Amino acid sequence: MRMKYAIIDVETTGMGVQGNKITEIAILVHDGNKVLERFQTLVNPQSSIPYSISRLTGIYDHMVENAPKFYEIAKKVVEITEDCVFVAHNVNFDYNVIRKEFQDLGFSYSRKKLCTIRLARKLIPGLPSYSLGKMCTQLGIEIHDRHRAMGDAEATVVLFEKLMYLDSDDLIFDSFLKPRSREATLPPKLPKKVFDNLPESTGVYYFRNEEDDIIYVGKALNIKKRVLSHFYDRKNREITMCQQTSNITYEVTGSELVALLLESSEIKKHYPSFNRAQRRSNEGYGIFCYTDRSGVMHLAWDKLRQISNPLAKFYNTTECRLFVERICEQFELCPKYCHLQTNVSACFHYQIKICKGICREKERPESYNQRVKLAIEEIRGESDSCIIQEPGRHENEQSFVLIENGVYLGFGYTELTADVTNLNFYRKKLILQQDNRDVQRILRGFMIKNKDKITYVLSDENHQTETGAGTLFSS
Repeated sequence: MRMKYAIIDVETTGMGVQGNKITEIAILVHDGNKVLERFQTLVNPQSSIPYSISRLTGIYDHMVENAPKFYEIAKKVVEITEDCVFVAHNVNFDYNVIRKEFQDLGFSYSRKKLCTIRLARKLIPGLPSYSLGKMCTQLGIEIHDRHRAMGDAEATVVLFEKLMYLDSDDLIFDSFLKPRSREATLPPKLPKKVFDNLPESTGVYYFRNEEDDIIYVGKALNIKKRVLSHFYDRKNREITMCQQTSNITYEVTGSELVALLLESSEIKKHYPSFNRAQRRSNEGYGIFCYTDRSGVMHLAWDKLRQISNPLAKFYNTTECRLFVERICEQFELCPKYCHLQTNVSACFHYQIKICKGICREKERPESYNQRVKLAIEEIRGESDSCIIQEPGRHENEQSFVLIENGVYLGFGYTELTADVTNLNFYRKKLILQQDNRDVQRILRGFMIKNKDKITYVLSDENHQTETGAGTLFSS
């Protein structure tokens, strides 16, 4: 018995798959040679049709007011598509909309699927566009009543017959219908070879659209498995994202921690439209020290990107100022030279005998600077330097994350025999990254659970290993 195909097109309210309701449906049953049966009807969606959708389809609320509701045609849809392959242009859209209508009725609808976009990409490669309208123009197929169910379904029939003719020995059609082929699962614009070439490794992956823009960045322990899960996800956002995906690239990291850090960095770098979290950079602030022309040491703060080697870091100016105020009081420093009181010739604290008078030349710089140095030791004591060692991209490699004085500097890769006490060695292998609040959250969560993977080191010229535990962040 020759296989039958139900070539289907639906028009909808356009509210995403979860809220999308059918306004018109057309089904043409085809036996591989000709159309055997036709079915078409408007459908009352039991909700209003947005004006923008009505302008596109020409279907307005008054036209469907007296049309049958889906439950009234459901039996006909089941019967006419029985023992047929479900065929559509971008099949997952039409199929999922119909399946959702049946789910709402408490009925499970399941059919084998074929997508004419994916078939065309295989059998007619190199076309500038595979949308139904543009393909029909390129192939000389007439469309009557574009964006109406029967008009689009009839055009899809003609396209389908051309594709069958090109696949005269049925090799492509048969391969697409094999349960393990995943052709009906993959997004319509994504070549199967791109998915097949994805690794089953830990790393970061990038969904890209036809313009090669990155629209989503994700991390995974198994890139291929995680990417496939997006294709099965029925959320509106996931379906829309997959429909726009035409390429997927990746970077293997070997380490889940490095993948998390890289994912966070890439989201802030590319601002992908389908990544909601971590898009804001939350730029931090750092405390630093400098000496003025009079030889007086100052404590000050600025944005982290302006500071090469901060003494400590924070994620808002309030936290930063409160910390400096505590240090200023603890070591009897001058608020003017801690930049807590600006545009003053002398600080107010001298009048209440808290400041020893450096701002009024009542104290020598050498004496004052000694207390500043003690304060710096206190600040540095609250911010440790450490190396986190993780698996590499292959068995002879390890990855590492480098933190100096509480500031995340980045990650890199070394051979397994690397000397963990030599900070200069790691600095040379480092892939520099920006520190921010999201990175702090990732690292804190990791370090709480994986203390055995952390080696604390002194960030000085000797680079000697420090024993014992320490505190990663100062704030």
